[in-house]
This record gives sequence, C-alpha cells and structure tokens, in this order.
Amino acid sequence: TPSNTQAIALRSGTVLKSLGLVLRLGSLAAAMPAGGQENPTTPPSADPSDVESVDAIVAAVYDVISGPAGEARDWDRWRSLFLPEARLVALGSSGNGVYQPRIMTPEDYVQMAGTRLEETGFFEDEIGRVQEEFGPVVHLFSTYQSKRTLDDPEPFARGINSFQLMHDGSRWWVLTVYWTSETPDLPIPERYLSGGGLN
Repeated sequence: TPSNTQAIALRSGTVLKSLGLVLRLGSLAAAMPAGGQENPTTPPSADPSDVESVDAIVAAVYDVISGPAGEARDWDRWRSLFLPEARLVALGSSGNGVYQPRIMTPEDYVQMAGTRLEETGFFEDEIGRVQEEFGPVVHLFSTYQSKRTLDDPEPFARGINSFQLMHDGSRWWVLTVYWTSETPDLPIPERYLSGGGLN
C-alpha cells in the first residue's frame, strides 16, 4: 500500500494518474527518490538544429519522449538538451488541495522512464504556448496533450509544462521543466490554449 507521500506524487495530474504510462514529461516520476544526482556530468553534444532556437529545443523535448510501443528513446539526445544542473519537477495533488513536488534530474527521469517508454506507446505535443523573454532568459507555459497512439481521437491527459530556458551565447539550454496536469477541479484556462509552436 503506497504511503500518503507516494499517493500524492502519483497524482501529478492525469499524466501520473494511470501509472501505466503516465510518463509524459514525467508521469513515472512518482517512484523516483527526490533530490537527484550530486555530481552532474557533462551532457553529450547536441544536434545544432535541436538547440538553435526556443521552438527547436521545446520541440526536441517533446519529440524525444514520444514514440510507439517497442521503440527505444534517444536518451543521449535528451541529455544533450539540459544543463547538467537542470531539474524536472512534477507537481502532484492528493485531491484535497494539497500539492507536493517530485524533483528529478534529467538522468533521474531517464532511469525512471526509459524502460517503461520502450514498452508503452506515448506521444505528447504542444497545443498552446505563452512565452516571455528577456535576452538570454526565456520562460514559457507550454500546454500539452498526451496520447498513447497518434491515432487516438482524444488525449488521455493534458496539462502545462513550465519551461525555463537559457541561451549561453551559442545555444539554448533547458534549466527547468515544471509541470502539473489538468483535472476537473483545475481546468486549463483558455489563454493557455493558443499560440503553440508544435501544432
């Protein structure tokens, strides 16, 4: 029987709500110990086309976790998008208004999600975006939908990924992806359902 803490973490919205794959940018985060690695390593070199613009790096994050059942994900590509000190944060609710974050490094996410994603079909794409930027600093709300196959008529989950991005003078990096999922008590506002770069 899961503890109260585990139960809260497992409900990172609809994405975490069916542990069968609620991995999206993290549904499988629930069983991952919080905290992450103490000594981040240098990430692999990125494909320049993945990190040349905000649109490109956001698209790459969604693309690398998406694919049919039986298809391995390119986790070196994933690692190449994030600063070594980057964090992914899944915010789950117990349903009584209490929220608790599950904090991961990019490598934590790989270890938790890798095998499951190869066994289970999962596709996630952006359906809306609100973006703010100041020079090398970019923050955006990226509204997502999650499906198990591309042919599914309706998503099994929707939510918002809050991305923090940085440009170091030569390329874009992901600093943070922080998300929660839509629920009946927390519908996505209309203002976050337009302007997506990946439709």
